[in-house]
Amino acid sequence: MSQKRSYQLRRRAERQDETHRRIAAATSELHAEIGPAATTISAIAERAGVERLTVYRHFPDEIELFRACQRHFLAEHPYPDPRAWAEIADPIARLRRALDDLYVRYRETEAMTANILRDAPSMPALAATLEGMPLYFRAARDLLSEGFSPTPAVRPLLLAAIGHALEFETWRSLARRQGLSDEQAVELMVLLITSVAGVA
Repeated sequence: MSQKRSYQLRRRAERQDETHRRIAAATSELHAEIGPAATTISAIAERAGVERLTVYRHFPDEIELFRACQRHFLAEHPYPDPRAWAEIADPIARLRRALDDLYVRYRETEAMTANILRDAPSMPALAATLEGMPLYFRAARDLLSEGFSPTPAVRPLLLAAIGHALEFETWRSLARRQGLSDEQAVELMVLLITSVAGVA
C-alpha cells in the first residue's frame, strides 16, 4: 500500500508540475503576442487548457505568475554569459563579440522585450521581476570598459557610450528605424565607443 501511495503522490506531483509549466508557457506566449497589460487570466487559462481557478491555485498573486513566465522565457532565451566575453583579451574584439551576442538575442526576442518594456512602468508586479536586470548590464558595461585607458574626464563618457550600445532601444533604433543590419549596428557602436576611448 505504501508503494502504491508513493506512486500516486509522485504522479500527482508530476501532473501539478506539468500544469504549472503549461500556465507559465501560455503566459509567456501571450506576453510576447499582446503584452502583459492586455493578457487576462481567462486568456491564459484558455491557452493552457485549464480552468481560471487552476491558474489562481498555481499562482495566487500576479508577481508569482510573472516570475514563472520570466523563468520559462529565460530558459529558452537566456542572456549571453559575460564570462565568455571576459575570456577575450582584446577589448575591441570583446566589445564586438558582446554586442553581436546581444543584438542577435534582441532580434530573436524583440516582441517580448518591447512589450515588457512598454508595460512595466504601469505594472508594479511586472517591474519587480526586472529589478535584477540593471545589475547584469552594469556588470557588462564595466567588463567591456576594461582594456581601454581613458582619462578620468573621458571615462564617464566611455561608460555612457558602452551602456548606450548595450540597450535594447539602441539596437531597435538602429535596426528598425535606421534600417541597419545587426552587423552594421555592431560596427557603428564599436566605432562610437573606440572614438570616445581615443583608440585609433
